[in-house]
Amino acid sequence: MQRPESGVPSGSSVPPCESVRGLYYGLGYDRSLMITADQFRRVMSNFATGITVVTTHDSNGQPCGLTVNSFASVSLDPLLVLVCFDKKLSSLQAFKDSKWFGVSMLSKRQEDLSRLFAKRDSERPVTLYFQGRLGMPLLKNSLAVMECKTLDIYPGGDHLIFLGEVKNAEVLQVEEPLLYFRGKFRTLDGD
Repeated sequence: MQRPESGVPSGSSVPPCESVRGLYYGLGYDRSLMITADQFRRVMSNFATGITVVTTHDSNGQPCGLTVNSFASVSLDPLLVLVCFDKKLSSLQAFKDSKWFGVSMLSKRQEDLSRLFAKRDSERPVTLYFQGRLGMPLLKNSLAVMECKTLDIYPGGDHLIFLGEVKNAEVLQVEEPLLYFRGKFRTLDGD
């Protein structure tokens, strides 16, 4: 049976006010129902994501990149993925100018790399990378890698959404992935 005020099944641990807040925004209902950024962040932390490092070359030809969990497949025909970048990202212009980006899917043994690439302007030795078939810098020892051509860039609030066509994709090793869930790194075996 569902709670009539929310559509959430009875016995659910989701408070009714949290489940409907913001649902009617834009339809002429009370703005007090609008969800806040903190509430949205808390809700989204319950969605486990894989961790990727997205890379490109800067204007000097040097590799640059960052940790991203806003990454998804979009289409199989053509092969498309999307990645979201904060508009305040210091290397954003490099991704715009390059028109190409690499994606390295991290294994459970690469939490340190995820943390390193999440820091702003941290020193990232070139020995961490290998050159993909199409020239993109990719991270060694990743689960899988892709090289993508940027097809378009769309506005998405405080982020930009890059749509990329996958031009090369390879599985490098069979290993457990690194996940992010409820504000912590996790693995499939529960660590």
